[in-house]
Parts: sequence; structure tokens; C-alpha cells
Amino acid sequence: MRLRDTLAALPRDTRDTLFLLGVIAGVIAPHASHLPLWATALAAGLLLWRGALAWTQRRLPGRWTLLLLLALAVGGTLLTHRTVLGRDAGVTLIVVLLALKTLELRARRDALVVFFLGFFALLSHFFFSQSLGTAVAMLVALLGLLTALVNAHMPVGRPPLSVALRTAARLALLGAPIMAALFLLFPRMAPLWGMPGDPIAGRSGLSGAMRVGQIAELAMDESVALRVRFDTPGGTPPQQSALYFRGPVLSQFDGREWRPAPDGPAPQGGPSTLQVHGEPVRYTLTLEAHQRRWLLLLDAARDPPTFAGGEGVQATMAPDLQWRSDRPVREVLRYQALSYPDFRHGAGPWTERLRDFTELPTGFNPRTLELAQQLRNDPRIAPNPAQDNAAALVAAVLERLRTGGYRYTLEPGLSGVHTADAFWFDSRQGFCEHIASAFVVLIRALDIPARIVTGYQGGERNPIDGQWTVRQSDAHAWAEVWLAGQGWVRVDPTSAVAPARTGALQRLQAPRSALAEAMGNVMSPGLVHTLRAAWEAANNRWNQWVLNYTQARQLNLLQALGFEAPRWEDLVTLLAGLMALAIAGNLGWTLWQRQPRAPELRLLQQVRRRLARQGLPLGEQSAPRGTALAVLDAYGESARPLHDWLLQLERLRYGPAGPDPAAALAALRRQLRQLPWPGPG
Repeated sequence: MRLRDTLAALPRDTRDTLFLLGVIAGVIAPHASHLPLWATALAAGLLLWRGALAWTQRRLPGRWTLLLLLALAVGGTLLTHRTVLGRDAGVTLIVVLLALKTLELRARRDALVVFFLGFFALLSHFFFSQSLGTAVAMLVALLGLLTALVNAHMPVGRPPLSVALRTAARLALLGAPIMAALFLLFPRMAPLWGMPGDPIAGRSGLSGAMRVGQIAELAMDESVALRVRFDTPGGTPPQQSALYFRGPVLSQFDGREWRPAPDGPAPQGGPSTLQVHGEPVRYTLTLEAHQRRWLLLLDAARDPPTFAGGEGVQATMAPDLQWRSDRPVREVLRYQALSYPDFRHGAGPWTERLRDFTELPTGFNPRTLELAQQLRNDPRIAPNPAQDNAAALVAAVLERLRTGGYRYTLEPGLSGVHTADAFWFDSRQGFCEHIASAFVVLIRALDIPARIVTGYQGGERNPIDGQWTVRQSDAHAWAEVWLAGQGWVRVDPTSAVAPARTGALQRLQAPRSALAEAMGNVMSPGLVHTLRAAWEAANNRWNQWVLNYTQARQLNLLQALGFEAPRWEDLVTLLAGLMALAIAGNLGWTLWQRQPRAPELRLLQQVRRRLARQGLPLGEQSAPRGTALAVLDAYGESARPLHDWLLQLERLRYGPAGPDPAAALAALRRQLRQLPWPGPG
């Protein structure tokens, strides 16, 4: 017997239960990546157990078994999260309780509790991701839950699930305008819409510090970090080699880890010494949430960015030219900025404060320090020790990188305690962070001020919407060196080792998964690239028009509708007005639906209403013949003309169609107006 025949032979209760369990499994499955392993296993086991009980039509477990499972769920949540409050603990508990509640599916009331828990579990997915993919998956899950809910309220028998699905889809479409109005006009207040407390653990992105080997892990992440639309004349963006998006600047080194300097008075260089030249690059940048305060802008932006819709974010420039917001970036942020590729900062005479950028920890990298001494004593590089040979020494270090057999790789291996020594003399290979760190250590050993800048470099143009996509795999680290008369100068040592890393659309590729390999064997690379570009373009539109729809943009919408000084109270008023119109429209539709639509029935209703005013009320279901007999019985032979007219109406309504039904109906209307009315009135 085929599976379809087997399912068709099941009792309706079993079939409906299995369908509901499948929907619940689809709702909670995307949570597997956020849940502890035990919670995923427990939820899956409970759903399978409940499915087996439904299939075999056996009794559900007793109260003590459920209490034991509940204690295990709460205990596991407490052991894992140390609390039952907060996002992670709350989602873990709600998923397990939803699966556990299915073991109590005995009555419609239990089913309603499961439905409501399912809707809440569906909503909780947006605590972790608001991407377009999540929205599409949850829309499908919502349709499944609505189908199960409609099916549970259908009459006895075996109504097909397709009927419940069509009803659920129709209800969702009818509710779509209301959802759109709520989305556009419901006041968005940060305490209401934000999720306080829980940081996102394990999320890839730049860090406030750099330990050798950390950024190499980012090359494995193809997720989007930011998107850029250039508004330059003619739409021509800067060269690929000029796309440096500045992030945290690291200047303190303890031998293993680079950290930013604490905020304080500006060193040599800073906003006050920034000099820009030439035409600026105008662009709009959409920054993905990264839970920290820094803003990514192209080097170098003189003025603060303008945030789309006026979100109220305040941006300030740090002494090292890094832009920061006044709050962590916890949602997609969109802003416009002007950057000047041709700039100088920190130009001026030497000051003692620059000495901080030449410090190195003692006891680390002895061979690198010895190499620095050799370079300083080389007469070909520094013929006159009394002069400033900084530029020549930097050029010599870059030449060593170009010609010394150094290699750019995704897998540099362990570097031990002396990280710079391992790069310069042992492995001779590394990712951008290894190269930048070793370069700055050597430059500082030459008594030249230097620091590391982290951020993103490069990107890829999306052919669908023309925007540039910068991924986590584009995370980069480069150096800045202070030279007398020039100030801080960008030096990218990685480009000396691998020019293609910064000069062309070439990146180290992460190993592809088995699914990606299979897709590559079935579909052409060009088609895969096109589909990926289309999906990312759609994601970008989703970010712009949905996730980036803030309270400021709501007020801008009101201003476009004619409100001179819109406030959130105006949103409430407009929303209440629209809801009142919707209720009135629904009421009018209901009353209109109750009216007979056939012209013959409308004539019959006129007769019934007039008889009711004369003291002969008849039910709304009274047919023409029943009405004719009632008036004849009440008024005698004086009602014979009305009696005969009603029988003619019956023949027109239910009898064979004549040659001209419209003419017959018009004749009945005329007769009714001329008809002698029986009784009083």
C-alpha cells in the first residue's frame, strides 16, 4: 500500500495531529542553530514520540511523566543559561514547552494553546535575524499554522486539507492591508521594539582588538558586512584599490594582541589636522548590525554622515579618524557620507606624543629587533644616520616583502610567542593581520611611529542593482606610518605580498560545503552568481524598505501626507481613523451581504417589509408561495391580486427561463406599484 493510501486511511484525528506536528517541526527547526543541543534533541524526541502515539492511536502519557519532563526542561535551561529570563533562555524554554504541550493534545482547548505557543515561537525567530530569508520562511510557517487552525475549526467528517489551506490563504490576504497599515503607522518606540540585554555570541565581524589568527577566521564568512551605492558623477566608483573602509585603529601591543589606545587628547594627527583635496566621493552605505559603536566609512570622511530618515544617531570622529556612533549598531543602519580619497592628516613637526606609536613590549620578537638594527645600519638604505631616513626604511621593508618569498594564505598556522619573528624568518606566510602586525612591529623597531588600521577593503559590484557588496571575507588590516612633513600615511603591506588582494576582484576563497559542491556540479557558475546577486539585491531592498523603516521615516511619511509638524500622536490618530474606516467598511459589507442580491428576492423583501408594517411579520426565509398563502389566510379574497403576483414572482425566480427575463421582471415591478394592497394601509 502506498504512503498516500495509508495516510488516507487514517482517522481524521490522527491525520490532523500529524499535520499539526509537521507544522510545529517546521516552525522550530530554524531555531536549531540558536538552541543548545539538548534542547533541539529533546524537542525532536517529543514530537516524534507524539507522532508515534497518534499513528498507533495509543494513550497519551500521564501527568507525572509530563511533570518530570517539565522539570528536565526547566533544569536544563537553568544549567545552560543560568537563568530562565532573557532572549536565549526564553526561546529555549518556549521551544521545549511547545513540543511538550503536544503531549497534552486531548481537546480543542489544548490545541488552541499549542497554536498560540506556535505563533509565539514563530515570532521569536526575529529576535535572532530579520533577514528576507527568515521572513519568507516564517511566512510559510505562518500559513501552515493558519491552515492547522482553520482545519481544527472545520466541521466533523474528513474535509481535505486543501480546503483549509485555501481558507487560510484567503484570510491572510484579507489581513494583509491591516498588517501593512500597522507596519506603516504603528508608533515605533525603541524600548518597545528593541531587545535588551543579550549580545550575539559567535557573530563574525571586526573586533575591538586583534589577536594574530583572529581576522583569518573572517575570510571563511561570506555574509554581508555592508553595502554601498556610489553617487559619483557618471556613477563611476573609485578604483578597487582605493576602497578602504576604516574601522578600529589599534596602537597598543602587548606581544600577542593589538588594542586601541584609550580615549584622550589627540596625538599628532586627528580631526583638526585632517586636510582633504580634490573631489569627494559621495555614497550611501547600509551597515549591517554588528553590536558595536564604530561606523564604517571610506578613508577619509571630514564631515559626519547623514543618517537616512534622521534616526537620531550621533556620530563623532575619534582622534585616529575613526567614526563612532553614540550607541551600538544593533540594527541595519543607512547613512550618506562624503569621503576624500586624497587626504593628509597629522602633518607637522615631531612631538613626544608620537613616541607612544614606537613602543614595543620587552622580551618579544628578538630577531625582528635585530633585523631592524641591520636595516638602520645598512648604508644603501640610510647613508646618513643623522638624517631622517624613515621613508627609505619603509620602502626597504616593503621591498623585502615583495622579493623575500613571502606568501599570502588563508592558513598561516600557529606563530608561537614571537609572532613577528615567525612571519619574517620561519613561515614567511600569513593573512593580512599577520602581515600588518609583523610590518608594524618592524617599523616600530626602526623607531618610526606606526599603527594598525582594521576595517574592510574592496568589495564586489552587484550587477542587478549596481550596489557594491562588502563581505566579512573582505575584512582587512593595514598600517599607517607617520612620516615627517606628510603625517600619517597609509601603507598596505599585504599589497606588497599579494597585489591582487587589493588591486582586483580576487580574494582567498573559503572551502565550499558539500551542498555548494553539489550545486556547482548541477548549475553553471554564471547562473549561481546571477542567482546570488539577485537574492542579495532583494535582501538589500528588504533592508532599505522594511528593516530601515524607523520612527523618523514614519514621521516623514506623515509630512508627505500633509502634516506640518508630525508627532507620534498623529500616527496614533491616523491609525485609529484607518481602523475605524476598516470597521465601518466591514460592517457595511456584512449588512450588504445580508441583503438579497437577486432582483426577484429584493422585490419579495419589499413585500415582506410592507406586510410587517401592517402587522403581518413574516420571517426572512419566507418563500414567495409561503408568503402568498400567509396573506391569503390573513386578508381573505382581498389579497388575491397580491397572492397571484407572488406566484408569478415564484415562477420567474424558480421556473424555466423565459425568452426575456428582464422584461418579465420589469413588468412585475410595474404590477407591484399598481397592485391594490389588501388590509389596512
